[in-house]
Amino acid sequence: MATYKQLLAEREKIEAQIVEVRAAEIAGVIEQIRALMGEYELTVEDLAPKRGRGRPAAGGKVAAPRSEVPPKYLDPKTGATWSGRGRAPAWLGKNRDRFLIAEA
Repeated sequence: MATYKQLLAEREKIEAQIVEVRAAEIAGVIEQIRALMGEYELTVEDLAPKRGRGRPAAGGKVAAPRSEVPPKYLDPKTGATWSGRGRAPAWLGKNRDRFLIAEA
């Protein structure tokens, strides 16, 4: 049976071989990539992923501008209004019916 030190020495030899073989294979792969890039006239920018900010656009469609929602509630003291969307203002309180704007 091999000793611990012998196994460590073998591992170092194998790791050195791995580094050499990997370097040789990488050189060949790089040459293949360069040949294909030349054949198809590709640049490094063609290979790099396009980075955008935020979510990608939905199929290239442009969103229609949002129309303003008419207010549903009115504070008679200040004249402040609320459309009923989003967080409710503090002046509205629990009884919203008092501030409801009558529909015309």
